[in-house]
Amino acid sequence: MSELALKKLVEKKELEINALLEITQSINNNVPEDSLYKIFNFTLRSNLDIEKLALFVYDDVWNCKVNFGTKKSFAKIKLDDHFKLIKRIHKLSEFEDCDFHEFDLVIPVSHKGDTLALVFVGGLNQELNHEHDEGLKFIQALSNIITVAIENKKLARKQLAQEAFRKELEIASDVQQFLFPKTLPNTDHLKIEASYLPHDIIGGDYYDYIPINKNQFLICVADVSGKGIPAALMMSNFQASLHTLLRQTPNLTEIVEALNFQVLDNTKGEKFITFFGAIYDINLRTMVYVNAGHNPPFLYDKKHGIRMLEDGSTVLGAMHPLPFINEGFITDLSEFTLLAYTDGLTETINEQDEEFGQESLMSYFEKNHAKDLSTIHQDIIVQLDGFKGRNGYRDDITLLTCRVE
Repeated sequence: MSELALKKLVEKKELEINALLEITQSINNNVPEDSLYKIFNFTLRSNLDIEKLALFVYDDVWNCKVNFGTKKSFAKIKLDDHFKLIKRIHKLSEFEDCDFHEFDLVIPVSHKGDTLALVFVGGLNQELNHEHDEGLKFIQALSNIITVAIENKKLARKQLAQEAFRKELEIASDVQQFLFPKTLPNTDHLKIEASYLPHDIIGGDYYDYIPINKNQFLICVADVSGKGIPAALMMSNFQASLHTLLRQTPNLTEIVEALNFQVLDNTKGEKFITFFGAIYDINLRTMVYVNAGHNPPFLYDKKHGIRMLEDGSTVLGAMHPLPFINEGFITDLSEFTLLAYTDGLTETINEQDEEFGQESLMSYFEKNHAKDLSTIHQDIIVQLDGFKGRNGYRDDITLLTCRVE
């Protein structure tokens, strides 16, 4: 090799090293992605005198990030997914019916076995026509550094977004916990037990026990359509409204009418809530209830055995005014056990695509209504878990039992 050729080679290597150093410093300085692509563009044009180039990066779809020197713009050209199969340098003449015949070669950029980018280059001088040319290796190395750095940026953004979302979920979950009563009565005359199994970190089920005065209390179960943060926020608003309304009036019909209007006003008919609410008077031994489109709870007492509490109206938030409201009214109810639940329980699916169903729950309750309330909950959850097999739960599950003795 002549001294002049050696000198040119050294100068070229110095340029390449300086270019790689500049790229590395830019990455370390966390420059924006657009700036990295501009550095890539300038470095290849100035260092290798490349006449034509198009850099396509894969991010669910192929997108052209750098393009210069071509007769047509490749910015809106769409690549097929089969381009991800390219694992080595190819001459474009190898491909038939190709939109890239302006170029000479396609150079893949891979990371962990996946093709992340493709560099189409054209107008190469004779020194760059061989697959193993040092210039091509430099193009590949530079493209790899840029592409992997940008891929890492994307991953970092996703991780930050996921972390922010996780924190939001935790906050929403904490807020949701405030919806439920801190303590439930467990005396000789009144016992209430509740179990809540959210499908995710947060859910759209709600239960409550609200003392009205020394003789009356309300118990309720509700389920909002949908899941996640919107459902939890909607239920939070619903809980606050119910507590406020109950301080104003003990009339369940008026309360349900007001709740229906508020749900419809807030959601514009896009979501609805099923609701069961019952007010029991200890002195009068009466229960007034409204079932607004909810799964009917089971009520057991010695005189009547088991009955379903179905009187009420349609779901809340679907229409205003409600087409009808029928209060259920039960007298001479001194000793009883009530079991309320949400549809996530009865609609649990097993591996044969069968639902657990209302009949299975009623069958258990008929035989076991006298058991301790916590035992009833444990039995149902164990039975449900065995029923679903390897299937997951599809929805939130809430159980609320109340016993007056």
